[in-house]
Parts: sequence; structure tokens; C-alpha cells
Amino acid sequence: MIDPALADSGLGDAEDDDFDELVAPDDSLLPENRYLDRELSWLAFNQRVLELAEDDTLPVLERANFLAIFASNLDEFFMVRVAGLKRRIVTGLAVPTNVGRAPVEVLADISAEAHKLQLRHAAAWTDLVRPALSAEGIRIVDWDDLDGEAKAELTDYFQANVFPVLMPLAVDPAHPFPYISGLSLNLAIRIRNARTGRQEFARLKVPPMLPRFVEVPSDDGRLRFIRLEELIANHLDDLFPGMEVLDHHAFRLTRNEDVEIEEDESENLIQALEAELLRRRFGPPIRLEITDDMDDVTLDLLISELDITDQEVYRLPGPLDLRGLFGLGRIDRPDLRYTPHVPTTALAFKPGANERIDIFKAIRKADVLVHHPYESFTTSVVAFLEQAARDPHVLAIKQTLYRTSGDSPIVQALIDAAESGKQVLALVEVKARFDEANNIVWARKLEKAGVHVVYGLVGLKTHCKLVNVIREEDGVLRSYSHIGTGNYNPKTSRIYEDFGLFTADPQVGKDLTRLFNELSGYAIEKKFKRLLVAPLHLRKGLLRQIEHERKNALDGKPAHIRIKVNSMVDEQIIDALYRASAAGVPVDVWVRGICSLRTDLPGITDNITVRSILGRYLEHSRIFAFHNDGDPQVYIGSADMMHRNLDRRVEALVRVTDPAHIDELVGFFDLALSPETSSWHLGAGGEWTRRAFSEVGAPLVDLQDRTMSHIQKRRRARAVR
Repeated sequence: MIDPALADSGLGDAEDDDFDELVAPDDSLLPENRYLDRELSWLAFNQRVLELAEDDTLPVLERANFLAIFASNLDEFFMVRVAGLKRRIVTGLAVPTNVGRAPVEVLADISAEAHKLQLRHAAAWTDLVRPALSAEGIRIVDWDDLDGEAKAELTDYFQANVFPVLMPLAVDPAHPFPYISGLSLNLAIRIRNARTGRQEFARLKVPPMLPRFVEVPSDDGRLRFIRLEELIANHLDDLFPGMEVLDHHAFRLTRNEDVEIEEDESENLIQALEAELLRRRFGPPIRLEITDDMDDVTLDLLISELDITDQEVYRLPGPLDLRGLFGLGRIDRPDLRYTPHVPTTALAFKPGANERIDIFKAIRKADVLVHHPYESFTTSVVAFLEQAARDPHVLAIKQTLYRTSGDSPIVQALIDAAESGKQVLALVEVKARFDEANNIVWARKLEKAGVHVVYGLVGLKTHCKLVNVIREEDGVLRSYSHIGTGNYNPKTSRIYEDFGLFTADPQVGKDLTRLFNELSGYAIEKKFKRLLVAPLHLRKGLLRQIEHERKNALDGKPAHIRIKVNSMVDEQIIDALYRASAAGVPVDVWVRGICSLRTDLPGITDNITVRSILGRYLEHSRIFAFHNDGDPQVYIGSADMMHRNLDRRVEALVRVTDPAHIDELVGFFDLALSPETSSWHLGAGGEWTRRAFSEVGAPLVDLQDRTMSHIQKRRRARAVR
């Protein structure tokens, strides 16, 4: 039986009145220094990514990919998190961070730690991954390594494919210092005028549309590549005829690229956002990366012209912008990659012999839980929407879109449905960071096709992943729903680990109808039965569940809390977990990224375990499981435990009710948290320790490989039956 206090996760007004008394015991026993700094915790997460690149047991092209991921992650961290801290300082809104420290102090710590990590990142490429690639016949060469014939062929390539798109910009009294775009790779060049003897400065942007690694012709079958900036640097005389090239150095600038919009003051959100995106290109500099051989004259000029501080200068050995290593993905060497995992079709959606699957019929039989990318996104979510678009009995489709791919079959299905006369509502979140421009394009395309496009609620991002399909069956309307943990994006669904629940439960249909009405109109609903919805009720619902486990433990009943999220930062949730642990509740937290929860507070965190797992797939699903005295309450959805998710976004968790699905999700925790499974363990002082091998040196279980194997076996077992 479900505890009556938990039956209505919506928390009506009467329940809100006594809520604070229910879940806010005396916190005087909790120490003041009970949180880890969120920014430094994020850097620790990116260090875990770097450790995968350093792992010589992994395929070398995958290691190169992890180096590129590290670089891309760090860029976004500076563009958003560091930029946010700097903006708070400049504007005088320097409120303390989550650990009570001044932003200026945290910035100093970030700078020191980021410097160390970037040096380690450079060393991982130079000393580990580049030699390992070379050992496998993939050499990244320098110009001086090449013979005359290879140089001649590369010169021909340069003249035909590179030279025409280069734009050298001089700096002199007639030419002011040029604008340096964010994340662009540049060459700072000092030249001497042969006639006047005067030294000049020029900036040359490395064209981002060209391959970063240029293949060097070879007769022996071995692959050789040269970096594009090195190829350009060795042809500077062609760009400055009659001038003497004295020196050149690479540099790269990171700018504040966060977007801020006063929605309540904007009559047209799209127009306001487009204007802000234009301004973002000119955000203030926050990081300058330079090669370690840059001379002081050039550096002083850059610091002066870019108005940047010494603390914001990162002097690095080796090549800058290792995001370029993503380009090695085109190399056809499957032996240097992970063994492919081929997604299966979820058993419920697998057609029988000589028949076409009816998605609606399958969902009517029972709720269907799909686990991506182990189970196919295409044969589940995409098939669901495509069938809904062409089914004459479907009257309406409502969907949220946070991030989607440029050639999305999801968007096309909505367009097809609208063009066939169905009512289609698409809530497009145009404020999705770094996808704003892409989402604006798709919003307008949907509108032209007759889709009702809305942009959610003022002041809130709509982050929940929801589809509601209304179908007429024998004169009665039936709802078919999908609630997911990940974006409706066929491309990322191949590398992001996520769950999705399909259900024909009328209660879920009612919940989604009410929620979509709130998002597209002016209705304000407070009651949801199978959903927990932010910003009004999600945190409260989870706190109620955590408090229920604490009370069960104090009453001598079995209790257990398991949470899987991308980030664990929210202080109210963390404090509730501390109180539960102090009462004897085992608390298992599985977090991919930031974790402000500590595990080293005696008497408080003795029952808390924190693990992190990184691998070929990005662990992205959010799961919340509560023992509930033997009647488990399990939720999946889109919400992380962060202020922005719980207070400034529309998020939704759905309660999973099928016992088999509950067992599957709890079993997923059991495998992930097993001492036999490879993972990182959070210990004293916020230090993460990787445990990938047993005491005798045997590799521990890879969670993602084991999960794929388990799902494949499940499919084969059904085939045998």
C-alpha cells in the first residue's frame, strides 16, 4: 500500500500548510562547513574525464576523444560558470557562494586548479595519447619532420584550399586591433617592414571551417596528420610578401557567452533573444590561452588590447584547443575504438513475424520502460511520434522540445501531424543554453507548418521531457504519454544514457493535460497524482519522501534512499539526506558531475555512499528510489538537484509503478554501486578516487558493457520462448 501521506505527490494547499513543520527538523547539529564548493567539484568532474584519457587500457582513439571532451567541457565552464562569478563581482552582486566564500576567492581557487588541469591535459596529449597513436600507425607530425616531397604536396594543398580563405589583419595606426571572437584559434604574428625597418603586429584567425588535422600524403599506408595552424605558420611568407616574418605564436580567447534576458520586460521573446545572441559574440574576455613560447612583447600587447588580467592568462605547452581531436573521429580504425554496441528494440515494441508493430497497442497492454542507448530511440520514441502523426484516430499531440538535432525526425513528425490536420502543440525552449539559435530556427519552421508553438512560462526554462498524444478509440479519448530523462534528440540518444516511460495510464494523461495547459495558457494547477513538478512541488515531494525514510529508520523499519543525478547541489536536499543518514538510513548517491554533498562528516554521513561513473556513454538519467517499508516509491525524470532545476525550471518526475520496472531500476543501482563495478568514490576533502581494478589487478565490471550484455540476453531469452 502507498502511504496516504505520499499518495498525492502534487501537495495541495492543505498539505503545504504543515509542510515546513514536517520536513524541517532542527539543523543545529549539522556543521556549518557541510558542503563542497560547487565550482571546484565541477573541475573534479572534468578531472575524471581526463583520467579516462590517461587510461592506457582504453582504445587510443577513445582516449583522444576524452581529451577533446575535457577541452570542450572546460570551455563551457569558463563561458558560463566563471563568467557568472566575474559578472557578480563587477556588478557588485558578489553574494557568497554555496560554501559561504566570496566569489573573488573562489575565482582564485578556480584559476589555480584550472591551470593545473590544463597543464595535465596538455601533458596527457604530448606524453601519453600522441605517442600511443603513433604506435598504432597514426602520427601527428610537425613540419620539420617532413621530407621535401611531403612539404611540396602540402604546399599545393595550402595554396588551393587554405590560402584563399585566410584573412590576415594588420595592427597599425590605420588598422585598429581587431575583434577576437570567442574560442577562435589565432596566430599572433610579428613582422618587419623591409623598407622602413618598422616592426608591426598582425593577427591571423585559423579558419574553423577547415579540418584541424590535415592528412599528409604517405606511400607506406601509415596515417600522418599535421595541425592546420602549423601548416599555416610555415607559409606566412606567402601572406606577407616583402615583409620579414620575425615570430609567430598561437593564442585563443574565451569570452563570456552566457545569455541574460529580462523576459518580463520583453514584448517578443524571440526578438529579444536574437538581439542577446548577437551581443553574446562581444562578451568580455575571461580567459586567454597562449603557447608557452610566446614572447613578452606579444603577450603584453594582447593583455593590453584585450583588457585581461595576468590571472586570466593560461600559458600552455603543446597545441591549443584540443577540441580539434574530435576530428580524428573520421579515421577508419574500429580496432582503436570501443567494441560497437548495437541498440536493440525494446521487447514490448518488437514486432512479431510478418507484422508491423502497433506502438499504441503495446502501450495499452502495460507501461513500457525503455533504456537508451542500449534500447533504440528510433524504434521507440521516434516510432511513437511517427505513428501518432499518421494515425487518423490521433486528434492531438503535445510535446516539449529542449534540445533537438538539426535534421530531427521528431520535428518532422510534428510537422506531418499538423499538415494532416491534427492539433499539435510544441513547447520549444528557445532559452536552452548554446542551442538558442538552432531552436529559434525550428520554432519558426514548426509555426509555418501550422504547429502551435509556445515558449513556456516567463522567468522559467521548460526542461521537462514530455509527450502527450490524444487518440479517439470507440468514441472515447485515450491519452498515450511519454516522460523521459533525456532530450528528444536522435543524435545524442546514441551516446546519452537515459530512461523513458511510455504509459496509457489515464492519470498520467490527466497530469500531462493539466501541465501542458499551464505551460501554454494561464491555468495554475497544484494537483498532480503521478508527477512531481517543479518549481512548485518537486523539491517538496522529494523532501517528504526523504523525511518518510528517516522516520521509518527511527521507528526501526527498513529504509533506503537511492538517487542518481547529474548534479547534487541543492542545500535543502543535501541537508535532508544528512538527517536521514544520521538517523541510520543508507543513502546511495550516484552522481556524474557536481556534488556538494560531503562523505566525511562523522556521525552525519556515516551511512552515505557517493559514486560516479563515466565511460563511453554520458550517464544522464535521473532516478529517485525510496524503500518505503517494502513498497518502493521510484521516480524518473529530468530534474537534477540544483537550484536552477528546482526553482527556475519546469521539471517533471513520474512515479514508476510496474513492479518489473521498479526491479529493473533498483537492480541498476545494485550493479552501479557494487564493489565489483568500476567507479569513482568520493572521499574525505572532496577527493575522488578511481577504482577500476581489483586488489589482484583484474579489471572491475564496466557498468555500461554489463548493461548492454544484460539487455541483449533479455532479448535472446524472449526469442527462445
